[in-house]
Amino acid sequence: MRIVIAIGGNALLERGQRPDAATQQANAVRAVQALAPLAADHEIVITHGNGPQVGMLALQSAADPGLRIPYPFDVLGAQTQGMIGYWLLQALQNALPGRQVAAILDQTLVSAADPAFARPSKFVGPVYDEATGNRLAAERGWVVAPDGASWRRVVPSPLPQRIVETRIIRSLLFERTVVVCAGGGGIPVVRDEDGRLRGVEAVVDKDLATAVLAESLDADALLLLTDVPAVLRGFGGPSPEAISRATPAELRRERFPAGSMGPKVEAVCRFTELTGGVAAIGALDDAAAILAGKAGTIVTPAGDYSAGAFGR
Repeated sequence: MRIVIAIGGNALLERGQRPDAATQQANAVRAVQALAPLAADHEIVITHGNGPQVGMLALQSAADPGLRIPYPFDVLGAQTQGMIGYWLLQALQNALPGRQVAAILDQTLVSAADPAFARPSKFVGPVYDEATGNRLAAERGWVVAPDGASWRRVVPSPLPQRIVETRIIRSLLFERTVVVCAGGGGIPVVRDEDGRLRGVEAVVDKDLATAVLAESLDADALLLLTDVPAVLRGFGGPSPEAISRATPAELRRERFPAGSMGPKVEAVCRFTELTGGVAAIGALDDAAAILAGKAGTIVTPAGDYSAGAFGR
């Protein structure tokens, strides 16, 4: 089966951890340990988040006295694709001796008319208390918003239309290559009136971009792996309940935070509605158990699931 798997940026840099390279590389190795067993029996494509990392690089760029203008977010996204892609590439090569692995830079096409450019919503960078967040917003011209009990910078997050390098990824899969791509949702680009691509100041949601990629690759399954074991019904209420099976319609009747679980739910619903395939949200360490139907929130057209029965 062909499985497209997204791992969150927080899987590579947990909240409260120092953003040292050694820490993130060790986290990448741990992530690969959870995913490598799937590569033995399936074609896999791995995407990853970059929220903590791109925010950190943005801070460094803004503070660099040698730069007249800080690097734009499309360039920072490319930097994180190379950095995180390298860590995952090496970890996969070490975990899968003899298997071909490729990590590629790729671009995600968005619409220049997307209203998201006027309404920043994507969290990037470290967390702050409210006073610090508001002070930095005033000093640096940022937009900040609450992220749970903390505050973080937000940037525009236009909807992904297509991964530009989809054909290249497909050709690599035909050679049984494990592919790492679409890091941070891909480098955001628009196409001008002459048909040429150019980068834009934004960050594409990784989960929505992963769903678009999975659709275009004719994937059998989409796994969104994060730091929670399942989607919760009644999130934020007095008695939240883990959802183990659901249809897209059932999930859409629930309410989820727009900056975290909301895009994940939208991504799995969209994939299942458009393809009839299975999609799931769960913990990174539960990847194999999710495929076995023993963990996570699994979404199918009928809301049922048995391991090995989802190939289309």
